[in-house]
Formats: sequence, structure tokens, C-alpha cells
Amino acid sequence: MLLPGLLALLLAACGDDHVAGGPRYTELEVWLHAGQAAERRMLQAQVTRFNNSHQKIRINAVILPEGTYEARVREAALADKLPDMLELNGPYLYPYAWQGKLIPLDKHLSDGAFDDLLPSIVQQGLYEGRLYAIGVHDSGLALYARRSRLEAAGARIPRSPAEAWSLAEFEDLLARLARNDADGAVLDLQLNRRGEWVTYAFSPALRSAGGDLIERRALQRASGVLDGAASVAAMSRIQGWIQAGRVDANDDGAAFVRGRVALSWAGHEAYPDYRRAAGDDLLVLPLPDFGDGARTAQGDWAWAVSRNCREIQAAMHFLEFLLRTEEVLAMADAIGAVPGTRSAVARSKLYGPGAPLHLMVEQLETIAVPRPQSAAYPTISSAFQEAFAAIRRGGEVEAALSRAARIIDRDIEQHGGYRPTARY
Repeated sequence: MLLPGLLALLLAACGDDHVAGGPRYTELEVWLHAGQAAERRMLQAQVTRFNNSHQKIRINAVILPEGTYEARVREAALADKLPDMLELNGPYLYPYAWQGKLIPLDKHLSDGAFDDLLPSIVQQGLYEGRLYAIGVHDSGLALYARRSRLEAAGARIPRSPAEAWSLAEFEDLLARLARNDADGAVLDLQLNRRGEWVTYAFSPALRSAGGDLIERRALQRASGVLDGAASVAAMSRIQGWIQAGRVDANDDGAAFVRGRVALSWAGHEAYPDYRRAAGDDLLVLPLPDFGDGARTAQGDWAWAVSRNCREIQAAMHFLEFLLRTEEVLAMADAIGAVPGTRSAVARSKLYGPGAPLHLMVEQLETIAVPRPQSAAYPTISSAFQEAFAAIRRGGEVEAALSRAARIIDRDIEQHGGYRPTARY
């Protein structure tokens, strides 16, 4: 159990080796988010394994509660007291890269380690053409389905992203499934979840329709893009599903597990429960194509090295240890995430070729969309979440998206366009 505030991992290998008369070593302070219990235990074990195998480097790991982690990192960044190395959640790394608080890793990572990374891992960590963070695992987003219900409705089964249902085909399927459903709610959108899930899960629909959260080339405006015709069309269709009664509110978080719905728009983390509930009847399918090709989400926790680190190579030794195939697999297996390296994927029983979740890997390699690589991302995500909440309640779609676009544009303007102000 975590102690209030933070829990320092006082590992035996991090004892008093550096006192007078003892061997000298480099000591690094590393911040970790608490995460789920299995993730926390695995991180502890990995730190122990590293410390036991490296006589000249010691990792002092500090676990911070996930609910307050981002706030603690922001406070430390403002006070210029970031640790040597830390985890950052997906696109929330970009403000720190913009502020010059992080060290680019591309020139410090070995060629072999870099070449083994999934393209989505590299994409997420890039800011202004430099690699600032590296994840050892990625995430996946897809449609889960019960094969028996699709077959009863006469549905075509997509086998790859290229075969994704068109929007018309998908909506026809919802209608046919509803005819044999007691309340007509046949789709779960995980509406019981809030926060970053909303941006992660539904911004791919914008891209699939030809819209987006923000103009991607210059990253200077959301107006005309987030509230453009394509984005409005995508969110209008999702609102239409909700208003037509096709979407289960999922207040108990068990719409798919209890068999109330045939389809669930969910992440990789849902798979274990869904598999136990549906068994061999479970299918993992791409999201529907809103008109400009099917899309999916990407991004997960990633490692960064702060500007305060004076022993960059020692930090890279620890990072490359975590990127070893056996360590990537150990963490991916512990939390069910997509392994972040090609070598680990090849050996994964869950994500490897022919495995139940290999579609997640195929999507990350072909149709995954990174969230905007902008220092304005926290504002972008917050504004979109507010817009989605209004749209879900039945609010006018274009008005909700326009309000969000104005909030984003104002934030960008107030920060001088988030032009790079510091370089390592």
C-alpha cells in the first residue's frame, strides 16, 4: 500500500555504498507513477534487477500517486526541481519539452535500441523533430464484438484496418443489432470514463472524418479545424448514436461483460475481462471509417530525462535496460499493454503475429494518430473533453466545438504560439 503523498523505494542495493571508504557510484533519482498494482510491482522488480546488475549506478525510485502525479511534476518543473529521470503520460510531455526542461534522447540512444522501437513509440516522443521521451509499451484502441451477434445480424467481419466498416455500414449494423436487443442499446463507448479517455478515444473519429483537434502543420490554430465541417460531422454522428438510444450509458462499467451490448469501443486494457466474459466468441476489430480511412489512438506512459540530470549516460543505461526485450515483455505481460519494441512484439503471446491482439500492433504501424505534439496539448485535451460532454448531453455540436476551438486558440496566442524558447 502506498504511503500518503509518496513512497520511496528503499532498495537494499541503494544503501550506503557511496559513503567514505566504500565503492563510488552514480545515483539517479527517478520518479514513477503509482499505476496499477501489477505495474508498480514490476517497476520495483526492474529497479532491483538493474541495481543488482550495475555496480556503478544506483536508481533511487520514488513512486508518486497517479492522481496527483501530473500536479507534482508541474510544481517541480516550475521550481526547476525535476528529478534526473521521470515518467510522463503520453502527450503531456510536450509542455516540458517546450519549456526546455527535458533533454533530447535521440543522440544518446544506441542505434540498435532506436531501430527496435515501434514507429508509434517514436512518434509520440517527438517534439520539434527531436525525441524527448521513449515508452516501453504502447496502447491500443479498437472495437470489441461478440461474433455470434454479428453473425446473427448478417454482418461482414473486418479482418484488417483496410477492411473497416464504412460509417453507413456501421450504422446499419447498429440498427440491425438493435432489432434483437431489449432496449436497443447495442454499443458501449465507455461513457462511464472521463478525463483523457475522451480525447484518446474520440479524436481518432475526427481524423477518420478528415478533421482534427488542431491544424497539424504549424500547430497554431484549432478554429476552422476542430469546428470545421468534417469534425462537426464526426461528432454529430456519435451524438446521433447516443440520441437514437444505440449507446449503453455503461454506468456500471460492465455493459459488454454482462452481455448488454454486442460492441464496445475500448482500449487494450479491456481485453482480459472481455475474454473471460465472451471466450472464443470475442472479436477485436478496427473502428469504423468515418470517410477518410479508419484511424486509431496511440500513446502511453514514457520515460524522459530532465535537464537537471548530470549523468545522462547513466540514465540511458537504465532506459536501455528497460528496453531489453525480456524487460519490455515482462512489463507488457504484467499490465496487458502493447510491447513497445519489435523484438518484444515478435515474442508476445498476446500481440505477436497471429495472436489475439495483433490487430492492435497492425494499427499502430499503419493508422495510429498521435495526439497533437504541441505544448498546448493540456488545453487542447481539456477543451475537447468539455465539448464532448456538451455534445453527449445533446448540445449543438458546432457551437460546442467552436467554443473549444476558441479556448485553444486563445491559449496558443497567450503563449506566443508556443514557439520554442529553450534548447538543450
